[in-house]
Amino acid sequence: MQIDLDDQEAAVLLAVLNRVIEDDRYPLSPRIRMLHDIRAKFPTARPEPPPARPPTPEERRSGLHRTP
Repeated sequence: MQIDLDDQEAAVLLAVLNRVIEDDRYPLSPRIRMLHDIRAKFPTARPEPPPARPPTPEERRSGLHRTP
């Protein structure tokens, strides 16, 4: 099976995969080992997703901005 992802989609998926691997409580579990194997199949030249835009001054003043 082959999944056709554009560069941005692949970058987002890889970022999520990295986060799951890094945050897991049991880094040597079979599940995380499988995720490592899946991550190894990604080409290394994938660009990172674009950074989130900074909040506007109005958003900061109004309290609409939430930091991640």
